Amino acid sequence: MTSLFYKPAWELASLIAKKEISPLEVMQDTLDRIDSINPTLNAFVALRPEEALAEAAAMTEKIMAGKNTGPLAGLPLGVKDLEDTIGLVTSYGSIPFRNNLVWNDSVQVARLKAAGAIVVGKTNTPEFGFTGFTKNRLHGTTRNPWNQQRTPGGSSGGAAAAIVGGLVPLCTGSDAGGSIRIPSSYSGCFGLKPTFGRIPIGPSPYISYSAMTVMGPLSRTVKDAALYMDCAAGHHPADPYSVPAPAGSYLASLDDLPKQMKIAFSPNLGYAVVQKEIMACVLKAVQAFEEMGHQVDLWSGSLPDTGEVWSSLIATDIYAQLSDSLEKEKDQIGRTLVSVLYRTQKMTVETLTTIQRLRAKLNAQLEKLFKEYDLLITPTMPTEAFAAEGPPPSEIDGQPIPLLGAVAFTYPFNFSGHPAASMPAGLTTNKLPAGLQIIAPRHRDDLVLQAANAYEKARPWDIQWPNLGSK
Repeated sequence: MTSLFYKPAWELASLIAKKEISPLEVMQDTLDRIDSINPTLNAFVALRPEEALAEAAAMTEKIMAGKNTGPLAGLPLGVKDLEDTIGLVTSYGSIPFRNNLVWNDSVQVARLKAAGAIVVGKTNTPEFGFTGFTKNRLHGTTRNPWNQQRTPGGSSGGAAAAIVGGLVPLCTGSDAGGSIRIPSSYSGCFGLKPTFGRIPIGPSPYISYSAMTVMGPLSRTVKDAALYMDCAAGHHPADPYSVPAPAGSYLASLDDLPKQMKIAFSPNLGYAVVQKEIMACVLKAVQAFEEMGHQVDLWSGSLPDTGEVWSSLIATDIYAQLSDSLEKEKDQIGRTLVSVLYRTQKMTVETLTTIQRLRAKLNAQLEKLFKEYDLLITPTMPTEAFAAEGPPPSEIDGQPIPLLGAVAFTYPFNFSGHPAASMPAGLTTNKLPAGLQIIAPRHRDDLVLQAANAYEKARPWDIQWPNLGSK
């Protein structure tokens, strides 16, 4: 059997359904690949090989017997280590939670498993998903498959490294300020941040203050993500923010992109600084939409830079997770995170009111933009991937940037709730990926996927993956 480790999920699913390969063969190939490559990347921090092989063998028997096994039957799945899955530790990348063994699945994981996916293990994340690069004191540093001296991004960095490193075809991710799109851009894969509420979160012992975190896929192709969304999207009573599934199929509608759309292109959202090499890649990517016959306008408007208030608001969710144990465990938690959480304790109603007023302003500006345009496209990240151990850049091409200037394009759309995706836009001269971000009106996840699919067909990225060896 030829190696399967860079085949997209949809193709593997098709081969399995046609009995050309078996789930057991796929799983054995996957585990062999992880055994060979994971020591280099540190993408997976926990594995369940015996259980995964047993489940793959059982799935193989069902398929051979002609039983219905679901659209993801036999596909190996990585689960981000901020999310629960039965029989594995959810450590949050944090020393105090290193023995936090759980016996339930998140809603997202349960739905993917019900569709036939088989959990291989947990992927690495920075402590509580707090940074845009993947490093923690419990599991160490995750490395970019294109250059192991660079970060794959964060906080779904282990997931992106697993996808691009050829370890698994699908991974779960979560995104509160770019945590799916940042690693997708830095590592060179596809990542979708759905509309807020599209995929349920939980079960959780608290309800989010921020209403910004979403669950979603990292994958090798857009088609893989559409398949994933068909299995995971839809309301669940555990999440009061969750919204009903759309009437149609994301996968079935992938080729239904409207013709002659009006697209706004913003190179900086009015405040961001972008590395020249990244912008060159992005401009070439934008041309693909013009070549498809769409009208692409350079958007002269600007959005308010919501970075400071976004940062304050998202910290409330981490505080909610840690408040009961913060005093007892603070010496084992990263100092920067602890200091942020102590500041969060002092947040006032006046501060929250200011945050929500700015949120209303951002929403109004995006409402106006999307009355005129069908889509907004931007760079995903303003730089190529930085050093694996950090810190994030403090300047771009010699120009100083604020602390959150390194993630300037992602957090606004968590603050607003709009769907957004990142896809590869080429490689810099350092052979590191650049990313293009597509944003659509709220609840138009289908349009994001359709536009991304059309772009992928015009500029296929599945023609080159990093060379990590044949095994």
